[in-house]
Parts: sequence; structure tokens; C-alpha cells
Amino acid sequence: MRDIFDHERLSPAVSGLLPSMNPWWEGKPAKPQPPFHRWAFSITKKKLDSDLAPIVVIRGPRQVGKTTLQMQLIEHYIKDRGIDPSRILRVQFDDLPSLRELADPILSIGRWFESRVLKRTFNQAATDGQPAFLFFDEIQNIADWAIQLKSLVDTHRVKVLVTGSSALRMTAGKDSLAGRIAQVDLGTLLLREIAGIRYGETIEPHLPHNGLDPLLLPDFWRSLQQYGLKNREIRDRAFSAFSARGGYPIAHVREETPWPEIAEQLNENVVKRAIQHDLRIGERGKRRNQGLLEEVFLLASRYVGQSPGQAVFVQEVRSALRASVSWDKIRNYLKFLDSALLLKLIEPLELRLKKKKGNYKLCICDHGLRASWLREVVPLDPVALQRLSHLSDLAGHIAESVVGYFLAGLPNMSINHFPERDIEPEIDFILTVGAHRIPVEVKYRQRIDPHRDTLGLRAFLEKTVYNAPFGILVTLDDTIEIPDARIIPISLRSLLLLR
Repeated sequence: MRDIFDHERLSPAVSGLLPSMNPWWEGKPAKPQPPFHRWAFSITKKKLDSDLAPIVVIRGPRQVGKTTLQMQLIEHYIKDRGIDPSRILRVQFDDLPSLRELADPILSIGRWFESRVLKRTFNQAATDGQPAFLFFDEIQNIADWAIQLKSLVDTHRVKVLVTGSSALRMTAGKDSLAGRIAQVDLGTLLLREIAGIRYGETIEPHLPHNGLDPLLLPDFWRSLQQYGLKNREIRDRAFSAFSARGGYPIAHVREETPWPEIAEQLNENVVKRAIQHDLRIGERGKRRNQGLLEEVFLLASRYVGQSPGQAVFVQEVRSALRASVSWDKIRNYLKFLDSALLLKLIEPLELRLKKKKGNYKLCICDHGLRASWLREVVPLDPVALQRLSHLSDLAGHIAESVVGYFLAGLPNMSINHFPERDIEPEIDFILTVGAHRIPVEVKYRQRIDPHRDTLGLRAFLEKTVYNAPFGILVTLDDTIEIPDARIIPISLRSLLLLR
């Protein structure tokens, strides 16, 4: 008797590749995974187990642990939940020409999986209370991936988890998947995760995962500083490690590996991988200029935490490449790096109907990446920085970048910077929560002048149109006191325990 799926065939190369990606089908062990679970593990599992959305999307830069998270979830479902391994399919769409050559690879592989492994339709399995779990890694490498996923989940009851390293292509796909996805943004390690990986210590996040309402309460921010002091010993040890090596998992899982070797790995597997691998995915198929991309990223790293104007970029790029390059092209390449999640371009806050053009504030995803690309290690740890006081100004810019990228990672958070205009002083960041705005100023230095260093915050607070109930001053030390009750000082070390 012919199998109803007998017509669904894949090439020998693909048919042989899929079992190697899914060794559990044959009762074989997968590659051992780290025992430590990142914060996104439980949240992703909860979203995947619920029926609110059939697709869970995990976005993040390369090498932050998206694939590891997938594999840990598969291990959990098989070993801890007792799910039949034949209900789980995983496909890694990364640099595999044989997969990209398939017509509609997601749908084709799905039909093959129904026939050869699941041995029933997806809907039959779901009706039996045994839905299939489909894991697709680096899915943005597949053309029309969103259209295929839409067709898949609109026709079949399945649970789908996809990962991607390109915000641009993942966001473009979201438009056709409205109402069908739940998203999790995974960045580099949080401070409390470094504490867990390096020292086996557990620190809970101060802000609950769901909801930003606590951010509108001054006492919440004051208690955050106290929470940092309560956990001072482990907080400071983790921050010292973060200061020295950044937040990429490889830097802390292999803590015995010398920094130069880690730096080389970051350059090859994060920066160059993103630039070279995604290079061919330009507008209308045009190839991007690799040398220009690398130079733009170098300049963004050099001016991290700052908002240089177009004249700075144009002049320095033209000087470095000895070629005439327009600002429009440089700006497009900055946006590409933002889409690759290597940078966060913080736009200026505009409250007027007539917008004024402003510069982006540049925040890199991890200062360890900056240190590896520029081959320049700048400590943030107060003790280390005191020994290298000539780096204080640069450390201040890097601290500002850390704060910007960290706060931008809060779900549903709107963040801007406030450039100097007319008689209004510059403010590093403005958080918008509902109808309220919270100004954030970073003063990462040994001595704070309570009057001069809070001028921008006080000017912003005193304008009722901004609807700002209080402001945050992010500092180097824990001991700063500000006489104005509307301004709450928090050390960077304590702020990073928010999430």
C-alpha cells in the first residue's frame, strides 16, 4: 500500500543531512549542552507551551546562545517531559546550500518530516494531543521564510520556534505573521547571568519580566540601588568579570582562555561573520562593500556612546578608504549594522510637529566586541579604572553605550536621546513609559558635582510638557548623594541588576 506522503521526496543530500541534525530520532545523544540556562529559557518555554501564538521568534546577535537555547529546550522536552523524539524536528538554515536549493524548504521539509518521521499529519498528531515541535535556526537565511511559516501554521497545528540574527529580515517577516508570533529578544549575558556562569550564584531580576509600570515609581529605582548593595559582593565580582571581558557567553564559559584568543573568536564569529555572511543580502540583490562595512563598524566602535554628525563619518571614511563615499551610503550601512543587532542606533527625541534632524547615538551590543575589534581594552570596574585614570573619559562613553543598549533591551520600551537644543541641555537618554518620560543621565566619573552634573536632568524635569516625574543619574560609585529628591542616583553595577 502506498504511503499517502510517498510523493514527498527530498534530495539524497538533504535526506541524509536531516537525521544528523536530529540524532534523537535514532535514539542517539545530541551534542552536550551547557547546564546553565539563560533567562530566556523559561520564558521561551512558557510561550512555546501556550496556545497564544503558534510561532515563537528569538532574535539576537550571533553567538549569544540562540542555538544553545534551542538545543536545551529540545533536551528538556525529551528528557524531562518525556516527549516522543519523533515529534521534534530541528533544521539549521545556516550556510547549507543543499537546503537553500529546495523549493519552499520549510514546507518541503515539513511534509517529509510528516511522512518519514512523525508518520502522520501534523493535524492528526495535534488531535491525538501530541503536537509536533519544529525548531528552525537562523531562518532569515531562507527566502520567503515568513510566507512559508504563515502557510504552515495557518494549515497545521504545530508549535514552531525560530531564531534569527538579522533584525531587518526578521522584522520584515513579522508583517505577514501578525497575530501568529511571540517574540523574545536575546542579547549578551546579563550581569546576574555572569554571576551564575562564573560563580554559581543566583540573583533574581529586580524588574518582573512582564510590565513596565514599576519604572514609573521613584521608590522602585531607589530600591534597585539598595538591591545592588544587598548583593554587593557577588554583584561586584560579576561586574569585574563583565568589565574585563564583556558579556558574550564564550568569554565566560571559557574563563581560563586568555583574552586575545577570545577577542579573535569574537572578531571572526561575530563581526566578520555578520558582515561577510550577510554581505550578499543587499537591497535588490546588490552586494554591500565589505571594506566600507568594516570601516563604519570601526568608527561606530570608536565613537561609542556618542552622537557624531555626518561630517565626522564622511570625512573619516573617505580618508580611510581614499574614496568618495556619500553620507546616505554610510547611514544605510549604519542601519545594516543595527539590523545585524551589533549596534543600537538611538534616535533623538522629537516632540514637535516640525521635526529637526538629529544624529544617532551609537550603542554597541557589547563593549567586549568593541575591545576585540579595536584591540583596546578599557575597564569599567571602579578599582581597575582607578589604576588607569587616563582612560576615564573613554570609559564614560563606553558606560553610556552599555546603559543605552541595556535599557533598549527592555520589552516594549521606547528610548531616545535628547540632544542639546536652543537653551536646553543635552540628556543622555529619555525613557518613554506610557505618557510619562524618565530622563537618564550617565556620569561615570570619580567625583560628581551635585549641581553641575544634574543640570540637564533638572532642566528637563522643570518643563511640565515633558511629563517627567523624576530623573535617574547613573554613576560609577554607590555613595553618591543628590540633594534634589527628584533625582535618583544609581551605580551602573546596580542598574544592571534591573533585568
